[in-house]
Amino acid sequence: MLSAMPQNCILSLPQFHLDQLSRSIYIAASSPKRSMSNPPPPETNNATVMAIPTHSRRRCSVKFPDFAGAKPIPLAISVSVGLVVWFAIPIPVGITHEAWQLLAIFLATVTGLILGPLPVGAWAFVCLTISVLTRTLPFEKAFAAFTNEIIWLIVISFFFSRGFVKTGLGDRLAMYFVRWLGRSTLGLAYGLALSEAIISPAMPSATARAGGIFLPVIKSLAIAGDSRPNDPSARKLGAYLIQSQFQIYPPETKYTRDAPILAKNKLHEMGPVKRNEWIMLGTMLITVALWIFGETIHISSVVAAMLGLSVLFLLGALTWDDCLSEKSAWDTLAWFAVLIGMATQLTTLGIVPWMSKSVANFLKYLSVGWPVRLMILQFVYFFLHYIIAGQTAHVGALYSAFLSMHLTSKVPEVLSAMLLSYNTCLFSAITHYSSGQAAVYYGAGYVKLPDLFKLGIMMAIINITIWVLIGSLWWKILGFY
Repeated sequence: MLSAMPQNCILSLPQFHLDQLSRSIYIAASSPKRSMSNPPPPETNNATVMAIPTHSRRRCSVKFPDFAGAKPIPLAISVSVGLVVWFAIPIPVGITHEAWQLLAIFLATVTGLILGPLPVGAWAFVCLTISVLTRTLPFEKAFAAFTNEIIWLIVISFFFSRGFVKTGLGDRLAMYFVRWLGRSTLGLAYGLALSEAIISPAMPSATARAGGIFLPVIKSLAIAGDSRPNDPSARKLGAYLIQSQFQIYPPETKYTRDAPILAKNKLHEMGPVKRNEWIMLGTMLITVALWIFGETIHISSVVAAMLGLSVLFLLGALTWDDCLSEKSAWDTLAWFAVLIGMATQLTTLGIVPWMSKSVANFLKYLSVGWPVRLMILQFVYFFLHYIIAGQTAHVGALYSAFLSMHLTSKVPEVLSAMLLSYNTCLFSAITHYSSGQAAVYYGAGYVKLPDLFKLGIMMAIINITIWVLIGSLWWKILGFY
């Protein structure tokens, strides 16, 4: 019986303690007295057996290893959401069974991403498998998004970030940043925001900016502040720099008055710029230049990133093993490709157009002025982004349809077009799959997924309030209506 016990199994008895570790059993008797009629048992090669008095009360507890599979309650809730949509809600007229099944799977996927029955990549893969197993999607369409350019730009951006850390260039840039703006963590966040505002007109790809420039700096700043991803210390600095929300998501470290002096000393210790740092810097300057001017010579952002990564390989600043060890890149490739693929098929199969058409039909029965219609349309356009992965996919699927509904509702033309554009930017941070840059920052590992969704909806409400109360007055001055 004892040999059949699982490893790390512990039995507790009133007088005895049995501990089996690596096929051996250790028995300790707590009784201080031992009679001649009850001598100690002989030792054997594999186990020691001791007689247990039958007159004593016995209590046996078995401790099994922790279960490493899915968390039962989050799993049950996530699956229930999908089953309710799949079986309990009638399929609307004009929607195919496959389209409705995909909506059910997608909603279960998103619910699971929030509740976390499994790690993000694992849960996305499980849901992708279900979509293929149930013949909701053919294999080719289910995996079609794995060739998406935005996704590979994100993956390569993680490799660039790895290069910044490995060569030490990221640490050096972070020290300069701290030396100039490091008296407080709020100052660091303002510095990042100002840099974004300066760089963005020349470098229009937000994903490229996030992954190629800002994420390496943020990670280096966080590590310098002893704040590490997927660790309790993440809230110390790294999580705050990712979100930059001082009031609702403050850092544990707020003031660093001595940081500029320490950064100056650190730079002195680092010495002159080393060979691999020069290679990394030169390669990134070329890559950024191609991100800015590449379209004129027909080089897309992802091709420019591929070229930069190839140069790093050839010159030895980065190795393929470095890329293989960058788990965040491959994890992001897995879950983001799954979500983009599902969201694209929701549009192709008619779910998203059906939703926009339902809104248009609803507005026909409302006897209200164009301001109320405008608010309803903008609200729906904004929050439909929870079922669409990426800004480009959202604009391609809904912008024209919603602009047409605005004009039909007598909303001024310029105001309609501009508000749809503004909201396309504002909803880019409500989830980790809402945009390429959101996926980049989430993949860094500093912000937990429930926190990200909570902050996303909070900032959505705050932004909408500001833009409605203050923006409406400014748009009136500009003559939008």
